[in-house]
Amino acid sequence: MGDEKRRRDDPGDLGRYREYLRFLAEVQLRGPLRAKLDPSDLVQQTMLQAHAAADQCQAENSAAKAGWLRQILNRNLLHAARDLHRDKRDIRKERSLEAAIHESSCRIDAFLAGNDSSPSVRADRNEQVARLALALQELPDAQREAIIRHYFHGQSLAEVGEKIGRSGPAVAGLVHRGLKALRGVLRDEEQSEV
Repeated sequence: MGDEKRRRDDPGDLGRYREYLRFLAEVQLRGPLRAKLDPSDLVQQTMLQAHAAADQCQAENSAAKAGWLRQILNRNLLHAARDLHRDKRDIRKERSLEAAIHESSCRIDAFLAGNDSSPSVRADRNEQVARLALALQELPDAQREAIIRHYFHGQSLAEVGEKIGRSGPAVAGLVHRGLKALRGVLRDEEQSEV
């Protein structure tokens, strides 16, 4: 147990954050950017930059490391969006993208019930986001996309249906089954840790 805990909290172990970062990238990419940017590419770029800057990271635990990686990912998303719109540069769009990234982060916090800013609460929330990201990856694609679009992008069931080509009731079923499965995965994970 001691070796496992040390390995889990080792700030030098970046690979275990890949699914966490992918989840954040999927949640933060919306609209026309989603069609032009691949979350996996953003995560790869983030991991490369994190490895290159590992000696500058002052994170002392996994929660702080997750926060550091989240900042790198957010910067990469902003830079990628700016690069895509370089010829059509509009400062209002840049500000709206920054607002969208902030909003999606707030939606994740709200989904996990809270926005307290104490270090221990932030550490717990980063751990919950990482667990949620891994659990979401276990869902079928349609359920995962419906949940992300509805809860993290704030789209109505009808809007989600339009985007994924399903009716509102079908989307409601996807969300319902997805949440039920998600709770089961998270509950099983908690029980296996005990």
